[in-house]
Amino acid sequence: MSAVILDGKKLAAEKETILKEKVSALRARGVIPGLSVVLVGEDPASVIYVRSKEKACERLGIRSLARRLPADISQTELEKELRALASNPEVHGILLQLPLPRGLDADAAIACIPPEKDVDGFTDLSAGRLANGMAGFRPCTPVGILELIRMSGVPMDGKHAVVVGRSTIVGKPCAMMLLEENCTVTLCHSHTRNLAEMTRQADILVAATGRAHLITEDMIKPGAVVIDAGIAHLDGHLTGDVEPEGGRRAAGYLSPVPGGAGPMTIAALMMNTVEAAERFENV
Repeated sequence: MSAVILDGKKLAAEKETILKEKVSALRARGVIPGLSVVLVGEDPASVIYVRSKEKACERLGIRSLARRLPADISQTELEKELRALASNPEVHGILLQLPLPRGLDADAAIACIPPEKDVDGFTDLSAGRLANGMAGFRPCTPVGILELIRMSGVPMDGKHAVVVGRSTIVGKPCAMMLLEENCTVTLCHSHTRNLAEMTRQADILVAATGRAHLITEDMIKPGAVVIDAGIAHLDGHLTGDVEPEGGRRAAGYLSPVPGGAGPMTIAALMMNTVEAAERFENV
């Protein structure tokens, strides 16, 4: 049998329907949720990502307060811009689009974002709250990944989850969030020996390395929930970490690339932004 496809576009649309109702309720109280996506420079991929986020804001009735800054901006000026947004009551969420142009310190810039507006979940305090099991905003792609797993209907409690990739944006936070769901988690990376042996044990497999078709059919436990969160280009086409045909044959449930984790990442950003507005306004 072929894997059930976990359609991220469909799930994102369902989440947006709920979010529209929440935004309408906030607007009825005179509150317009505001998101500021800060783009430094003109990196082509970043420009596309930012536009996708702006379109989502338009669909939901969220005020988009995007900031476009020149690539040659100084660190001091960038941090000044972020602090101004932090103090702006119309801005409930701030996202600094990465990567930054060479010469700018992303960590120092992100530190200017207060945790209550850190809708990307990237500040040290947000990461610490996740590590300590405390409430706070979680990074958007891992939030989307867990929603896709829930879409499968497979309970996470007690399952063995294997995460391939240890980035601070996806892999590490995803592993900790799966721990919160009472999974037994194995975190693999480029130095893991016998990777296939590890992945074949996974009831839930999350691949997030950006290496095209790293995960092949023989590396997947039959019937597993497989979430492909990798993005790569192969022969001029967008693809993921999981070899598509092999993934469909082996997995029980599979999120595709494109159309899986990507749409859910943007949906998660909108979810975090609306929640930030609700918290700020004590709704």
